[in-house]
Amino acid sequence: MPDRKQNGQQPEALRSLKSAAKAGSQKPRDQGLEARGDTAPISAPLEQEQDAATKVLREGVKKNPQGMEKAARKAPER
Repeated sequence: MPDRKQNGQQPEALRSLKSAAKAGSQKPRDQGLEARGDTAPISAPLEQEQDAATKVLREGVKKNPQGMEKAARKAPER
């Protein structure tokens, strides 16, 4: 499994949006193209993330919104 917290890691999108929301709906001046402590990816087993994503997509193809929601709830916390 690759090191997911290596130098030069891009900020996680949802955490960047949360950071912007706290800064008056604008990207904070000190937030660049590399992750900071509050925008770094949250560590979770890659296999768990991939399994949850696969299940969400599979249920989407079946046009089963309840199945998608159920699968999404089993995804690692963000």
